[in-house]
Amino acid sequence: MTIDLYINEANDYARDIGAPVLHPHVSVIHYDEVGEIRHTMNRFNCYGIFLQQEFPEGLTYGIGTYHERPRERLRERLRVGATAGMGATTGMGDGSLIALSPGQIGGKHYDGTRRLYHGWVLLFDNELIQGTAIEQKLDGYQFFSYHSNEALILTPEEKDILSLLMSNLRGELATQSESFGHDDIIRDYILLILDYCNRFYFRQYREMATEGSDILSRFLQVLTDYYSRGMQRKNGLPSVKYCASELCLSPGYFGDIIRDALGESPKDYIRGFVVMRAKNLILSGKSIDRVAEELGFEYPQHFTRMFKNATGQTPRQFSDSQRKRQ
Repeated sequence: MTIDLYINEANDYARDIGAPVLHPHVSVIHYDEVGEIRHTMNRFNCYGIFLQQEFPEGLTYGIGTYHERPRERLRERLRVGATAGMGATTGMGDGSLIALSPGQIGGKHYDGTRRLYHGWVLLFDNELIQGTAIEQKLDGYQFFSYHSNEALILTPEEKDILSLLMSNLRGELATQSESFGHDDIIRDYILLILDYCNRFYFRQYREMATEGSDILSRFLQVLTDYYSRGMQRKNGLPSVKYCASELCLSPGYFGDIIRDALGESPKDYIRGFVVMRAKNLILSGKSIDRVAEELGFEYPQHFTRMFKNATGQTPRQFSDSQRKRQ
C-alpha cells in the first residue's frame, strides 16, 4: 500500500489541505470552510477523529475497507426508529465518525480529483495528553482500536453535540496561547469529545447487537487473542473452523453471518486481518522472514504468495515503496 501523506504531527493534515494551524499539538478543521480537497492514503502518528456527513467509497479504515452496505442498514434502523419513536435513535443518521490512533493507516489514494466534504476533523499529538486523564482513559476508548473498522453512525442529535464541541474547541484554540488555563481547557474539550464518542459507540453497539454485530466483534477478538497468545507459532494461521468453534457456531452459519454483515467470507476477512498485521510489522522494520514467522507461516514463500495475491505487491516491493515515500 502506497502512503500519500505521513501525518507525523497533528497539523500535517491541516497544512496539506490548506486549513489554519492554531496550536502546535492540536488541529481542528471544519471541512465546510476549506473547500475541495484531494484524497490521500495516510499513515497516522497522532490521534484523529473524523466526523463527516459522508465518507468516500473505498475508504481504507482499520483492518479493511469502509463498507457502505452495513452503514445503510443502520441508517435505515435509525430512520425506522424515528417513525416508531425510539427515544435516543430519533431521526435518520446524519453523519459518520471514524477514529484513528498512532500507527494506523487510513484514507483513500489520490486519484487526481478533488471533492468538497462537510464535517469536522480533530487531530492531537501524544505529547499533549501524556500524564493526563485522557491518557489514563485511552484503553477504554475501544473506537481507537487498530482492529476496528466499524464507523459510528450518528443521529442528528449526536452530530449536533459533537459539532458544537468541535466548534467550541476551535474557538479556544484561536485564543492567545498565554491565556490562563489554555491547554487545560483544550484537554478538557478533547476529553469531553472522546467521552461522548464512547457513549454514542455504546448506543450503536446495543442497537447492532440484534443484527449480529456482537458476533463480528467477538470474531475480531478471537483473531486478536489468537495472535496475542502466540497460537500461530504452533498452529499456523487461524482457520475459519477454529473461529467458528470459539464462537460456538457451525462454520456454515458463521459464514452466512459474516457474508451478510461484511459482503465477504470469513476466510477473506481473516486474510485481510493478517495482511494488515503484516504491513504494520513490515513498516516497523522487521525482515520478511521474521514477519512470516510471527504471522504463523511455515515458509516465507507462502507468506509472500498470500501477500501478493491480496495486495498486488510482494512484501519486498511493499517495503521498498514505503521507503521511497519517506
